[in-house]
Amino acid sequence: ADMGKAERVNVEFVSANPTGPMHVGHGRGAVFGDALANLLQFAGYEVTREYYINDAGAQVDALARSAFLRYREALGEAIGEIPPGLYPGDYVKPVGVALAAEYGPSLLNYPEERWLPLVREMAIAAMLVQIKQDLAALDVKHDVFFSERSLTAGADEIKTTIEELRAKGLVYEGRLEKPKGHDDNEWEDREQTLFKSTDFGDDVDRALMKSDGSYTYFAADMAYHHNKIGRGFLHLINVFGADHAGYLTRVKAAVTALSDGKADLDIKVCQLVKLFRAG
Repeated sequence: ADMGKAERVNVEFVSANPTGPMHVGHGRGAVFGDALANLLQFAGYEVTREYYINDAGAQVDALARSAFLRYREALGEAIGEIPPGLYPGDYVKPVGVALAAEYGPSLLNYPEERWLPLVREMAIAAMLVQIKQDLAALDVKHDVFFSERSLTAGADEIKTTIEELRAKGLVYEGRLEKPKGHDDNEWEDREQTLFKSTDFGDDVDRALMKSDGSYTYFAADMAYHHNKIGRGFLHLINVFGADHAGYLTRVKAAVTALSDGKADLDIKVCQLVKLFRAG
């Protein structure tokens, strides 16, 4: 078949957070995404298989703090129970051992702002090795592993994306109404930087900046899709887990806004998996 006529298609799938080994739900998304990419390739499309590494934000900092505890343990310290909010799994222990071998006890003398990026980099690298080994066992190969942190490592692509949308009249400063059923104690009524996603069928406009001045996850996701479009991809397919189903409309809105309607995004949703043991 030649229906694809060598048109370029970007298929992003798996994209599991690099905070631990993949689970069976990720495996299901991996098989689905790879089979879909194979079909597109067979039909004559030029397919790029892509994995988005969420290596920025609170979850990888929590991984680094978990690895630092295991590092102290590897040096002979009794660390007790892993505190809530950190990763208690045994899979973090080898990272602690590797840190001890690399740095000896020297990291103990560093303040957190100095040891955290060192530990985070090693921990993410170790998790990605495990993830890539699992993917290889399924014979799933990605052409591109794209780092979220790279969006702000050099030129700030997130800022550029926001300013481009602002120039189109699609970003403004405003207030959001409190969502129904939201806990009053957790609601912060403040002026925010907002994307006009309601112009594209979303039910509310979406925040791009947190109260501490950092970018929201959605802002980074917008910049990532902007990067894909900038690489010449006008046909985008994302494979999401069902827990991201509420995220579809805003991402599609962003792609339409950023490409002036020239790019299309198709999101496939894999349902969650339930496992049974002994009935």
